[in-house]
Amino acid sequence: MERKHMSALSIYQSLSGGAKPEVQTKAPPAKKIKKKENGIQLNKKSNKKKRMKPLKSHMRPSSSEKEKSKGENDCETDDGEGFVSPALGTLLTDLAKVNNSRDRANRLFQWLLHPVQEKSFLRDNWEKKPMLIQRQKPDYYKGLFSTAEFDQILRNENVQYGVNLDVTSYTNGKRETHNPPGRALPYTVWDFYESGCSLRMLNPQAFSSTVWQVLSILQEKFGSMAGANVYLTPPGTQGFAPHYDDIEAFVVQLEGKKHWRVYNPRCEDEMLPLVSSPNFSQNEIGQPIMDVVLEAGDLLYFPRGFIHQGDCLPDVHSLHITVSSYQRNSWGDLLLKLMPAALEIAMEEDVEFRKGLPLDYLQFMGVQNSEKEDPRRDKFNAHVQGLMKKLIHFAPVDAAVDQKAKDFLHDCLPPLLNAEEKAGSVYGAPARWGDGEALDVAVELKKQTQIRLMRAGAARLCSDGDTVCLYYTTENSRVYHKEEPKNTEMKAEHIDAMEFLIHSYPKYVSVASLPCETAEAKMSLAELLFEKGLIRTAEPLTAE
Repeated sequence: MERKHMSALSIYQSLSGGAKPEVQTKAPPAKKIKKKENGIQLNKKSNKKKRMKPLKSHMRPSSSEKEKSKGENDCETDDGEGFVSPALGTLLTDLAKVNNSRDRANRLFQWLLHPVQEKSFLRDNWEKKPMLIQRQKPDYYKGLFSTAEFDQILRNENVQYGVNLDVTSYTNGKRETHNPPGRALPYTVWDFYESGCSLRMLNPQAFSSTVWQVLSILQEKFGSMAGANVYLTPPGTQGFAPHYDDIEAFVVQLEGKKHWRVYNPRCEDEMLPLVSSPNFSQNEIGQPIMDVVLEAGDLLYFPRGFIHQGDCLPDVHSLHITVSSYQRNSWGDLLLKLMPAALEIAMEEDVEFRKGLPLDYLQFMGVQNSEKEDPRRDKFNAHVQGLMKKLIHFAPVDAAVDQKAKDFLHDCLPPLLNAEEKAGSVYGAPARWGDGEALDVAVELKKQTQIRLMRAGAARLCSDGDTVCLYYTTENSRVYHKEEPKNTEMKAEHIDAMEFLIHSYPKYVSVASLPCETAEAKMSLAELLFEKGLIRTAEPLTAE
C-alpha cells in the first residue's frame, strides 16, 4: 500500500525526544428528616448495642441470609414521549450487537442519563454544577447490583477488609473505619451492618460481571478510567463525613432511599480539585445548595470539588453505586507530561536555553530578595517570560498525549467479550487436551481472513525513546493496577500496518490488505495480535 505521507515509523521516531424524568440542577425545597441527635440510628430490628470491636461469639446470623435473590427485570420504561428506555439486561444484550464500541459507549451513557440528553448535560452540568434525575421508576437500574449479590460475593469470594471492603460509621461528627484484619466473612460483615455501620465495596467490578461490563464500556466514553464503589447503609445511619472528591461522580440509587446534601466548593481554589478533601465538620461547609432524597431508579451527579454527605432515612436501607471518572485528567495533568519534554527538546535545539544564568543572580533573586526594588529583578523576570513563550515551539504535544494515553490504558478494565467475540478470537480457539495430547492447536490465519481490533480503544501506538510500542488493555486485570502496563515493542515492518488497522476500526480488513512489504510480515503481525486477544475475525476460526 503506497503512502503519500511520512511513514508512521518516522513520525514516532520524531516524537521520541520528548515522549516520556424530573431533572433538577438547583436545590429543591429542603425536606425535613428526623434523625437522632448524634446522627446515627440503629436498625430497629436489632436490639444489639453498637459494636465496633471484634465479633462476639453469641451473635446470631444476619437476617440478610434470608434474602432471596430476584431475577433481573426485563421490562422496559417509557418516558411518556414515545421513547422506550430498556432495562439494563435488555440494553446490554442489544449493545453487544452494536458494531462500534464507541457507539456502545454513547448509547450506554445516554441510558445512564435518560431522559436528560447528553448534549445538554455536557453543556450545562459537566464540571459545572450538580444534577438530579428523579424517575419514579424503581427498577430502572435493576440488574446492575443488589444486596443479594453483595451477600453472595461475601460468601463465595475472597473479600479482604481494607482492600475490597470498608466498614465505616459517622456519629457525633466523627468518621471512623472499623476494618478488622483479614477476610470479610458474612457472619462478621452483617453483624457490623446490624450494629449501624455502612459497608463500602471498593472495586465491585472485580466480582460483578455486570459492573465490569458497564464500566468497561463507559471508559471509552470518558477517555478516562471509569471506576465504581458500592455503598450499603443501614436505616437511620450515616457512614461518611462531609467531603469532596477528585472525580466526577454519578450516584446511582439501586435500592431503598438516601438523603443527600450537596454544597458548593468553599472557594475557587477548591473548584475541580486535584485531590480529595479531608473530612469536614458541619460548621465548615455552609448551607447546602441541594437537599434531596434519592429513591431507587434516581441519579445524582456532582462534579469534583462539590462537598456532599448522605444519610439514610429511619425506615429504609440504601444501596447505591457511585460511578466515577476524570481523576487527574485535566489540562494541567497533560502539561505535567508536556513541559519536561518541551524543556528537554528546547535545551537540545536552542542555545538560548543553554546560556548560563547571571553570575550575581542569587544576590537579587529568590524569596529573601523578593521585596527588593532592583532593576535586575525586572530584567531577569522578563528574560524568563521570553523563554517561556519560546518553549511552546518545542512542545511535543502529540507525544505528551501519548504519555497520558499510556496511563489510561494501564487504568482500563479489559473488555468483557460476548460469545460471538470469543468465537472469533484467541479466547474461543478450539485448542484443548484430549486423548493424552494437545488437540486442535493448529488454528491458522490466512491471507483472506477478515480481522479487526477487539475494541476501538483497546490498543495504541506510542513512542518509547528510540522504539515504538503497542500498549493495550486486553490482558489487564479487573483489579486496578494489579498488573504492570501491557505493551509489546513493534517491529519497524509492522508499524504502518498497525496504524492502518487502528484507523480501519470498526471495519474488517483482510490480512492481505495490511500495508506490510512482505506476506510474512502481514501474517506475523496478525498472529501476534491474535495471540494477545487484540483482534477478532469476522468468522470463527477452526483447526486445520
